[in-house]
Amino acid sequence: MKDFFFYILISMACSNSFAQKDFDWETSFEKSGFISTPDYEQTMAYFQRLADSSEFADFFTFGISPQKRELKYLLVSKENEKGIQTEMKVKKLSGPVVLVINGIHSGEIEGKDASMLLLRELLVTKEKEYLLEGINIIVVPIFNVDGHERKSKYNRINQNGPEEMGWRTTAQNLNLNRDWMKADAPEMRAMLKLVNEWNPDFIIDTHTTDGADYQYTVTYSLEWSKNIYHQTGQWLKENFVPYLERGVEDKGYLVAPYIYLKEWNRGLDGGLVYWPATPRFSTGYFALQNRPSLLIETHMIKPYRDRVYSTKAMFETTLDFIYSNARSLINLNKEADEQSIKIFNTEDIINLPLAYDRSEKFELINFKGYEYYWEPSDISGTQKLVYTDREKDFSVKYFDDIVVTDSVKIPRGYLIPIEWNELLFKMITFHGIESEFKAAGEKLNVERYHFTNVKFDSIPYEGRQPVDLEYEIITENLTLDHDMIYVPVNQRSMRVIVNLLEPKSADSFIRWGFMNQIFERKEYYEDYVMEKVAEDMLADSPDLKKEFEMKLENYEAIKNDPRARLDFFYESSPYFDQQRNVYPILRVVE
Repeated sequence: MKDFFFYILISMACSNSFAQKDFDWETSFEKSGFISTPDYEQTMAYFQRLADSSEFADFFTFGISPQKRELKYLLVSKENEKGIQTEMKVKKLSGPVVLVINGIHSGEIEGKDASMLLLRELLVTKEKEYLLEGINIIVVPIFNVDGHERKSKYNRINQNGPEEMGWRTTAQNLNLNRDWMKADAPEMRAMLKLVNEWNPDFIIDTHTTDGADYQYTVTYSLEWSKNIYHQTGQWLKENFVPYLERGVEDKGYLVAPYIYLKEWNRGLDGGLVYWPATPRFSTGYFALQNRPSLLIETHMIKPYRDRVYSTKAMFETTLDFIYSNARSLINLNKEADEQSIKIFNTEDIINLPLAYDRSEKFELINFKGYEYYWEPSDISGTQKLVYTDREKDFSVKYFDDIVVTDSVKIPRGYLIPIEWNELLFKMITFHGIESEFKAAGEKLNVERYHFTNVKFDSIPYEGRQPVDLEYEIITENLTLDHDMIYVPVNQRSMRVIVNLLEPKSADSFIRWGFMNQIFERKEYYEDYVMEKVAEDMLADSPDLKKEFEMKLENYEAIKNDPRARLDFFYESSPYFDQQRNVYPILRVVE
């Protein structure tokens, strides 16, 4: 009898122990009744406990925010030796590395809570531990940590929960998901170093969408068009997408490609569009890095609980797919990297697409939305859109035929003067681009860009004054008169290099305003001096006199502006700055 009661006591103790253990691992999201999200300190404490409790997890710092918060990531891998993280160790991982980025816009924070739930099943309850037999996972709980702590009930007017949410931008008011190329924010610089160190095979970036109302709980976006290695795009579109949609719907959530209205003032009547992301965005950037990535966008109006669990469903389905296709993913990425180099071993002229548009071709798709109507508004003075709660399947035009509108012939490399060391530092340190030294005296065939029709944006954007411009190309045989840095293009980051350095690229250094000083005029003339110089120039050059008379006859802006008249002669004289509006970065063509 004593033995029986002893057994009962032991059983009760074990039962209470497990119950307490389960309670300890309950997240703040769950404890709140699925309406709240933990703050920075609570989040980091939870992730640290995950690392402490498992031999397969380590929690590392990879940067410091402007407000001095640590940027952290959790490494989950059966291949990683506990407590050791070196570059050599990283390279020894045989399975694919999946990078999950949460809170790049920290008001959109479902991914953080979904990660906690998933990691608990990987490391604590272990029902998903089988995934670690084939893949390695890196989770960034919160990328925009300072914005995360600028929490309020009123940060996102369009969004239904959580109770308090973070802010879209960093403490320096920079949008990290516009910063992947220019790398101005300290947080982004730390992230790019992390990306270079691990060179992940697949990236997941979690968000909450704004926009139209519809039945889908979660949407996604992938780069499968002309801005990524074509085999990668095909693999995503034909293999991954069907698996993803089927898996998420089997878990109880309606899922669709990212919803982007073609005409915002017409609703679904104007159709939906697909667009290749530019590399200032995460998916566009990783496309240039030859890596597939998944953008998760939950629907802003759906309850926070559904948004978190649908994000978790996206995680689970994606990881299951990668687990089952690990070798093909690694081989595909290797092939994409090799292709970036192999194209230079051919005689063909290679043009890299830099700008895109959509044709008017479309297909009709079934779209699960809500009935809506338009009515006059006394507030805005125009027609307002009103959604009902009546579900309806629409037949909608979907425009996804992408055409290239601009491209550039890829050079052999670029020469960057050493005085532009900030650009060199960004390229080498953050984007992982290789370079070499070129000494004065070397002879090269190069192309220079001379800019014309330079126009600055009227207001700043992301802390910079972007510029739009046109250019003329000047070809010359050059003997270097000073040392320069040479960036060869036959490397795996070829697409990043070209997009950073070609002025046609909307995310190039020059277009972002990193080099606006080359457009500035630094020397001036006194009118009475220029009058005499102009008289001598007219007397010495009949052709110049003819050109001047033609401009007086045909251009009112010169005819009626004394300063414009004198500028004409100054810009035609040897006194004018010959480096103004000339791109200091040279294209090496042979």
